[in-house]
Amino acid sequence: MSSSANAIRSMTGYAMVRRQTPSGELTVSLRSVNHRGLDLHFHHIGEMAIFENACRALLKQQIRRGHVEVRLSFAKEEDAGTPAPTYNRELLRQYLAAFQQASTDFGLDEKPDLNALFRLNGIFDRSEKSSAVDASLEPLVIEALLACTLSLNEYREREGNELRAALVKEVDAIADQASRIAEIRKEALPYFHQRLQERLAELLNGIIVDDARLAVEAALISDRSDVGEELTRLAIHTEELRRMLAEGGEVGKRLDFLLQEMNRETNTILSKTSGIGDAGLTITNLALATKANIEKIREQSLNLE
Repeated sequence: MSSSANAIRSMTGYAMVRRQTPSGELTVSLRSVNHRGLDLHFHHIGEMAIFENACRALLKQQIRRGHVEVRLSFAKEEDAGTPAPTYNRELLRQYLAAFQQASTDFGLDEKPDLNALFRLNGIFDRSEKSSAVDASLEPLVIEALLACTLSLNEYREREGNELRAALVKEVDAIADQASRIAEIRKEALPYFHQRLQERLAELLNGIIVDDARLAVEAALISDRSDVGEELTRLAIHTEELRRMLAEGGEVGKRLDFLLQEMNRETNTILSKTSGIGDAGLTITNLALATKANIEKIREQSLNLE
């Protein structure tokens, strides 16, 4: 599969290729949108169906994900010596007789529409035009499809790289907000200590406990109040996200799990920082902004291969 080393592909794109042959013009077009896996849908006249298996094999080599509409058509050139089309006089007479009989039977005062009659099956003989496409055309069909696929992938890579640039901005925002939360956390430590003291006083309620038990309770309360570990994990996930976008490749599915983890850490930060004054309110606003950034990345990643 041809691709630049760190390319990221969108699953949305369109491409068309035309090829002239001695007997007519071949047209191949591909249109793709996002999908969980590779979903190929062929739209072609019946005589082109003989090439479908070979086309499927090629597309599976070149495209990993996406709902892809494949259209193949072949417009035959008319032979200069081909006589002008003529209508089937006898069949038309029979149609007219049936029309007149129906008008008489039902008392209708209608006249036949010649344009409508000419569109009836069999009025014009198209047998010479419906000859099957020669199977020897397959190499040209495959060559045209490959060229069309490469053009589609170039389009998808251009769009993918634009998406990557937008996602990197969201990642930068998350990293900046996490850094600001870490700074505010230092200012909020007195609130955490106050919460710890209040909680211990509530638990003890005048009861004397041994130092070991007191240390355990203090550690548990401290762990439930501080967001240091969540910030560390969020920073690690953010750098991994940045690395994945830089390396490129098929990142769409891998991003989903990482974003879930980042969202989980952010939710924990929100739950731990409520009720600690102005510092807690600022952290809440920053964490909510981070959740919005994560959701934007998730929405865009759904369109990445």
